[in-house]
Amino acid sequence: MDWTALYLKTPDLNVFILGTGEVATRRANKFLDHGANVKLAGNSLSEELKHKGAVLCSTENVDELVDWADLVVVASGDEELCNHVCGIAQNKLINRADYPQEGDVIIPTSFNIGEIEISIFTNGKSPLMARQLRKKIQSIITEEDILEIELQDYARRELKNVIEDQKVRRKYLYGIFEDEEINDLIKNKEIDKAKSYIDNLIRGLN
Repeated sequence: MDWTALYLKTPDLNVFILGTGEVATRRANKFLDHGANVKLAGNSLSEELKHKGAVLCSTENVDELVDWADLVVVASGDEELCNHVCGIAQNKLINRADYPQEGDVIIPTSFNIGEIEISIFTNGKSPLMARQLRKKIQSIITEEDILEIELQDYARRELKNVIEDQKVRRKYLYGIFEDEEINDLIKNKEIDKAKSYIDNLIRGLN
């Protein structure tokens, strides 16, 4: 596999999407929801995209749009135009919906559970299975898991104030994770009491 999983910071990223169909719209929504500036070249935009700030442009202006963009997404059924855009975007990051392996960036199936984002990439072998795996993962992650993440984040930040050594902090985080009283509070969704309990544990370290 020639791909490495990375997350791209998207606020104020300039994204040009060639196409306005189903795939292009899905890509546009993803970037708009994460703060990017999005322009699409094609026939028409949905009201949802317009409301989010997407800009519709003419396919006659693709050269200028490529020059403006940080990331170029090719999602059009016009193969000749797709090839032209890819040809002039050699110094840009490119995502190709038509031939993913020929681009620089893959936009995988992803979903959020609370503040947790999970992405699934089958190396282009089966988008259908990516969707099926998504359903399986969603079915096994519980609200308790999300609360545990919140508490671990809280404990980690508080521990940084009293313990400099990362390895020592990690040992205490494992202890918090395995603490039966904290686990009972999580089961009862008593998150504030769990945080107070953690505060008392950390105060005992001083």
